[in-house]
Amino acid sequence: MVTPGPYKLILGGVDIPHDKGCIAHSDGDALLHTVTDAVLGALSLPDIGQLFSDKDPRWKGATSDIFLREAVRLMRERGFAIGNLDCTLIIERPKIAPHKDAIRANLCALLGAHPDAVNVKAKTHEKVDAVGEGRAVECHAVVLLVKEG
Repeated sequence: MVTPGPYKLILGGVDIPHDKGCIAHSDGDALLHTVTDAVLGALSLPDIGQLFSDKDPRWKGATSDIFLREAVRLMRERGFAIGNLDCTLIIERPKIAPHKDAIRANLCALLGAHPDAVNVKAKTHEKVDAVGEGRAVECHAVVLLVKEG
C-alpha cells in the first residue's frame, strides 16, 4: 500500500522522490521483495515472508537489499547464477522512466548480473483500481537461473 506520510518510496533500492511511500515492516521496497521471491521461487525455497518474517523485530526498518543478498547467497551456494531477470513495475505515479537506469544498475550489482541480463519496465493501470488510483504499487519479476560450471 502506498500512503502519505513518513514512509519513503523505495523501488529497486532507489529512493524515489514522492509524497507517498510503501507501508511495510522493512523499508517497503516492493521491487526488491518481488525479485527476492522470484529467486527463492526459482530455487524451490520458502518465500521472503517465511525466511524474513515481519513478526521478527530484526527486520523492522531493514533495507530490502539484505533479503536479496541472502537469496543471491543461497542461489550461488546451490551453483546457480542469473541468466535473465525481467521486472515490471506498475505504478500510476511518480513516473519511473527517470529512475529505471539507477534501478537496473542496482539490481545488476546486487545480483552480480550482466546488464544485458536485467530488464526493468514500468507501466500504469490507467487510473483503474488501487494501483491506478495511486494507493498501491504492483511489481512482477520473472527470473531464469542458469547452472554455473
